[in-house]
Amino acid sequence: MRHWPPRGERGSVAVELTLLTPLLLLLLVFVVALGRLAEGRLQVDDAAAQAARAATVAASAGGASAVAQQAAAASLASDRVTCSQLTVSTDTSSFVPGGSVRVQVSCAVSLSDLSLLHLPGAETLTGVATSPVDRFRSVEP
Repeated sequence: MRHWPPRGERGSVAVELTLLTPLLLLLLVFVVALGRLAEGRLQVDDAAAQAARAATVAASAGGASAVAQQAAAASLASDRVTCSQLTVSTDTSSFVPGGSVRVQVSCAVSLSDLSLLHLPGAETLTGVATSPVDRFRSVEP
């Protein structure tokens, strides 16, 4: 007499799958949220790079900060990143031909904006970039 599958375990796979499906879906949504957070960090890094490059082509060190602020805000807006607080710090201490400009962009992002889940709280994403100032240009003081 062969009983395959054993009679006492009939339907156990369906019950196990029913119990595990919500956990697997929650895990999938969590992984998507982590991916969106990583994508947000990359977009802030890109905004810092664009801001640094824009600052190096400004006419003066004073104008470089304003240009960097505008470039970072425009880059994040085009990537549809909504910052509750955007901070752009521009270091123009070596804003001379052959020098460099360093820009740090910090963006406070609501976690509910990043994921399909309505997670409470916010995360501050920070990106830093340095761009060289062209050697063969004139710089206003």
